[in-house]
Amino acid sequence: YNDVLNLFNEIGYTAEQWQSGIREIPRIELTHIPQRWQEQTQTIPVSDKKNIFFRLAGSGILQSNERILNERKRLLDSIKKKDIENNEWIAALAVKYKVIKQESDKLDNQALIQLRHRVDIVPPSLALAQAAEESGWGTSRFAIKGNSLFGQWDFSGQGMKPKEQRANLGNYGIAAFESPEASIEAYMLNLNTHRAYRRMRQKRAVFRQQNKQPTGWDLAKTLDKYSERGADYVKSLHAIMRYNKLNDADQAHLWDKGKIIVTPAP
Repeated sequence: YNDVLNLFNEIGYTAEQWQSGIREIPRIELTHIPQRWQEQTQTIPVSDKKNIFFRLAGSGILQSNERILNERKRLLDSIKKKDIENNEWIAALAVKYKVIKQESDKLDNQALIQLRHRVDIVPPSLALAQAAEESGWGTSRFAIKGNSLFGQWDFSGQGMKPKEQRANLGNYGIAAFESPEASIEAYMLNLNTHRAYRRMRQKRAVFRQQNKQPTGWDLAKTLDKYSERGADYVKSLHAIMRYNKLNDADQAHLWDKGKIIVTPAP
């Protein structure tokens, strides 16, 4: 883990820089979470554990949001130009965001409004708090075994099995991913499509209508359905945000340089 901290120091990606008001985030891609991270976090300083987790996860979150913003810009441009009918790209986007079932389905005005509400970012402060809460700072069995940062369920029969499975919920598991970044992308698509998070999307749309940037603090209030803990889960997210001063992360932006690939040694 010292190699990662040394990398952060070399590129100026440090707590000191952040505290000075610099909000530029390097493009870093972590290929996988190594088994030894689970072991090392038991002995390393808590500040180092959080430093590494937030900075690696934060970069992946911003890069996922960047891809969504590119989709959103193209969508809004097409709507403005009324370039909707027979637009194969928009039809594919609507299928991806589960507004229509197949690309041949018609996109009426109501469907376009719904699509516009769904193709939008998840504030970094919210994603960071949920990642820390759901994965135990990247140390959970599911994070180590399947790069799963958000505890997403999988009913395909291919998911990682919990040690104690609740019979009333059927044959479920926790989704595994090829990389932490893939986990982030799936999490954002989940928030942007699942009916349980409709309130989150509605609240975010109100921010947009008021020409304001959505905040993680406010959107977290709508995620009582993400966990069986309900309101207590929201309180936990707010506690993580408050204690770790994550609200500032909503002002972060990616640098315009190339990507750094971080591959843990065997």
